[in-house]
Amino acid sequence: MSGSATVTTRSAPRTERPAEAGGRRPRWTRGRIVLLVVALLLTAAWLLPLAWAVATSLKPEGDTTKTPLSWIGSRVTFDAYSKVWESGDLMIWLMNSAYISVMTTLLTVVTCAMAAYGFTRTDFRGRRLLYGLVLAGIMVPPQVLIAPLFREMVQLGLVDTYWGVILPQVAVPAMVFILVKFFEGVPRELEEAAFVDGAGRWRVFWTIVIPLSRPVLAAVAIFTFISTWNNFLWPFLVTTDPGGMTLPVGLVNVQSTFGVRYAQIMASLVIAGMPLLIVFAFFQRQIVRGIAHTGLAGQ
Repeated sequence: MSGSATVTTRSAPRTERPAEAGGRRPRWTRGRIVLLVVALLLTAAWLLPLAWAVATSLKPEGDTTKTPLSWIGSRVTFDAYSKVWESGDLMIWLMNSAYISVMTTLLTVVTCAMAAYGFTRTDFRGRRLLYGLVLAGIMVPPQVLIAPLFREMVQLGLVDTYWGVILPQVAVPAMVFILVKFFEGVPRELEEAAFVDGAGRWRVFWTIVIPLSRPVLAAVAIFTFISTWNNFLWPFLVTTDPGGMTLPVGLVNVQSTFGVRYAQIMASLVIAGMPLLIVFAFFQRQIVRGIAHTGLAGQ
């Protein structure tokens, strides 16, 4: 061959990365815009009542009943908060609510986790019947059980005590159901390997199953804490001493004493809801992860 052979190299086709992977902003498609509008509407629907409560609590009492209603009063004042603070043992009620909510949450997580693990990993006579009764408890309204529970607390001498408020709120069938569904997805091979190494059932539960269940346990704990903090009816019935009241019960007693004063009512609601907003702000990631792990997101 007289001429030198020319070698042509063909460059490999380049694969374009999606806009999200390349660091570019996603394109505003029609679907994204619709989802954004829906999210903004839902956010506004949730924030407007809260904003109205805060605005009303900062008005003078006389401006809360003026017509037409307005968002801003004649002046901004914190008189409603100071009157609520001075008219009741607010710090005692806050401490009572915090102690009862924390203890109820801890006991609920421990007892419901052990019950759910027993239903999923042990086989005993009557297991299906007992689990069916637990599921049936989800459909029973809590108000139906108030009378027998109150009678039981009276017989045990637990009226006007912390344990009289805490114990009836510990057994939550819905939380047992959530944990059962999660434990069914935990691989049994991990537990079998621990059994081969000589670990017992109790050690496997605390060293293997519980660490793997942190997301769902965090979600159960947060849901329990919120529901216990907001619970009004049972603490209202089982406590008569002002020193043992929870925050919702104490604030309602203050409102009934001084009549209907809308600025003070809204100030009480803001005070009672502020700890829950703080809890949600700090643990919102755990709430989302817990819902995703339990499979409740699509329900």
